[in-house]
Amino acid sequence: MDLTYRPRRLRTTPAMRRLVAETRIDPANLVLPLFVKEGLDDPAPIASLPGVVQHTLPSVRKAAREAVEAGVGGLMLFAVPSHRDAIGSAGTDRDGILQRTLREVADEVGDETVLMSDLCLDEFTDHGHCGVLRADGTVDNDATLERYGEMALAQAEAGAHLLGPSGMMDGQVGYVRRVLDEAGLQDTGVLAYSAKYASAFFGPFRDAVESQLEGDRKTYQQDPANAIESLREVRLDVEEGADLVMVKPALAYLDIISRVAAEVDVPVAAYQVSGEYAMVEAAAANGWIERERAILETLTAIRRAGASVILTYWAVEAIRLLG
Repeated sequence: MDLTYRPRRLRTTPAMRRLVAETRIDPANLVLPLFVKEGLDDPAPIASLPGVVQHTLPSVRKAAREAVEAGVGGLMLFAVPSHRDAIGSAGTDRDGILQRTLREVADEVGDETVLMSDLCLDEFTDHGHCGVLRADGTVDNDATLERYGEMALAQAEAGAHLLGPSGMMDGQVGYVRRVLDEAGLQDTGVLAYSAKYASAFFGPFRDAVESQLEGDRKTYQQDPANAIESLREVRLDVEEGADLVMVKPALAYLDIISRVAAEVDVPVAAYQVSGEYAMVEAAAANGWIERERAILETLTAIRRAGASVILTYWAVEAIRLLG
């Protein structure tokens, strides 16, 4: 028996394992999603997302400051309006809750971190879809692009550094890029949700934004069975001017993250979505897994797959666990 090669020598101590670790998570890799609900007097817990809340404007300022001081790379902001209508008017209102949130957080942390905003209509429509509906109830792609352009201007002017078009409309990145450039907002970047799947793992998020959706989004979000299609979507977004591209969800799509990272020369982000978070929290609450180890293991897997930016509800806690 030839034991000249003993790989276990590189696993003997924590110091040795740390020395040879191939994948590392830096705080700057992590982005914290934050929710703000219009009309709240106090932060409201989200039952399906233990430890995550719907914020008030004052509390989101505090949470943003704490996250920045912890060292997060960015903040992704979502908002829940008090009024919804068919075209998502609150999403383009300069005094809408998302725009007010952006201004508050920008005032609190400025350029100390990267402020990102969700550029989608679903939180603001009374039907819960990501776009404007035709008379037959289907989503009108091109009419939706016009609304996205209006949202882009409102969010950029409110202080967002990166806009996140997440509706999976054809041509959304190019349309938003053109609108920004024509308005002289060339420095505002686009984080394209390029490979966003029609996933079962989005459920708790819909609780967080109190989604009005009935039915599904399978006519615009991607089929989980398809991988080649996601590469085409990513290439199109890069050609249209995306500064970063996103895969969402993350854990069930590690192969997609890896293929996208090998395909493009822009940074690749991945969103560890609400259902992925909730599964770990639920299993840990039942004593079935070691919670802290599971948090870092899942994040390491996403980073190892090729994501240089990870959106995760554990961003601040993970930084503390990393020491």
